[in-house]
Amino acid sequence: MKLIFKYTLIALLAVVSFSCEKLETINEDPNNAQHTHPKLLLKTISYETFTGLGTGSMFASRMLVNTDGASADQYYTWDRGDFDRYNVLRNVTKMIEEAELQEAPEYVYLAKFFRAYHFYELTRAFGDVPYSEALKGETEGNFTPVYDAQEDIIPALLTELKEANDGLKSISTIDGDIIFDGSALKWRKLINSLRLRILMDMSLKAGNSSLNIASQFNDIYKNEVLMGSIDDNGQLVYLDQADCRYFEYLGKFGSVGMSVTFVNMLKDRQDPRLFVFCQRNPNGVAAGLAVNDFNAYGGADPTRPYGEISQERNQGYVSMVNARYFDDPVNEPHMLMGYPELQFILAEAVVRGWIEGGDLGKAKTFYENGVKASFAFYEKYAEDYSQYLGSGAANSYLAQSRVSFDQATTTEKRIEYIVTQKYIQFYFQSGLELFYNNRRTGYPEFTVGGAVGNNGKVPVRWMYPEDEYNRNATNVEAAVQRQFGGSESINGKMWLLK
Repeated sequence: MKLIFKYTLIALLAVVSFSCEKLETINEDPNNAQHTHPKLLLKTISYETFTGLGTGSMFASRMLVNTDGASADQYYTWDRGDFDRYNVLRNVTKMIEEAELQEAPEYVYLAKFFRAYHFYELTRAFGDVPYSEALKGETEGNFTPVYDAQEDIIPALLTELKEANDGLKSISTIDGDIIFDGSALKWRKLINSLRLRILMDMSLKAGNSSLNIASQFNDIYKNEVLMGSIDDNGQLVYLDQADCRYFEYLGKFGSVGMSVTFVNMLKDRQDPRLFVFCQRNPNGVAAGLAVNDFNAYGGADPTRPYGEISQERNQGYVSMVNARYFDDPVNEPHMLMGYPELQFILAEAVVRGWIEGGDLGKAKTFYENGVKASFAFYEKYAEDYSQYLGSGAANSYLAQSRVSFDQATTTEKRIEYIVTQKYIQFYFQSGLELFYNNRRTGYPEFTVGGAVGNNGKVPVRWMYPEDEYNRNATNVEAAVQRQFGGSESINGKMWLLK
């Protein structure tokens, strides 16, 4: 799909009489058109934004283990990240230009969403990043943009999202939309839900009166449209066509197994989503255990050397990732942000006292809605396992002591319950969101020690790309000095975490 819709490879030429064409039109190269409709760019941008990111976040977040090599994500030995999101943002900038030329404001409003999303992912990964002067190389010749402070970037992104929502209020349909089939209303629901995600991600800053985080959150909750069911999920539905298939289809999963911490989390809660996520281990299969027998599943300790993990796997103890994730070209949609996550965000907002007039009964309702919606999602898309995931199964699950919200009797315990359930439903979903939720709250606890590097600590960021030091040294070094006293590391705390 990326190749099909890449704006540099597409030319739409009107069929007109030769005698009526201007000379410059006649001489335009049809294979290198200077302009195209923004709807074609929207398709490319949407695919690149909504498709999955792979397994790295799941290694780092103690869901998966590698059995035949040392994964930097699993052992917390990563160092530098990349600025690849700026490549997507260049297409977003082009979409704005084309939309303004063709007086199609709906694409400008959507561009504000894409800008906010990608810039936010950049800043929460690194800290300060180029923002105000970014993407001006072509128009202004500025190839060495300054790094904006994170505390300035995030409020500006929230403003861009507000402008996107407000602008789309006057739009009904959007041509070329592969996410919501043209529904501007559903885009607004996603945009406003993303605003709440960002505000919740700022919970450590809730005491900063100048940011007004709680009041902003409450205002959006009371006055704006939000996702109302899994039908509103911000998700990419895959097709069994070239360049449109599930992002892990035919991936190299022969060595990817389950982390024992994640498997035990699900087994301790008798969570039937375990059957959806992974395969029975070889010992369970050999013993004739049924798919819905929790004793048929096991995992490996992600902190042990990979040689020991490989040995455990060879002895038949380790469940591998469910084959549907690499055998099924369509599989389930990938959610950039879904209704289940929103419900958990609202539940946490009630517990934190951010939602006006909220009470713990409302928090419980949101929490249970999130669990039920996650079950419903897999019941709908993981059809081979639907018999284990109906409403009755969700209600039985919610009655268990380790799941029942009534068992959480303190504010901290309630947040732990909420974030743990949010974490479970992020399996192969929403990119690094599960990692960032742990970074913010500490839940669920990620095991360290053993063979884990980084002195037994979970990193909190990625270091800036080496290319930045080669091409934009003055500005990146100023950002490192401003944030980390001149010494960059994966443990340096950015503004968001202080």
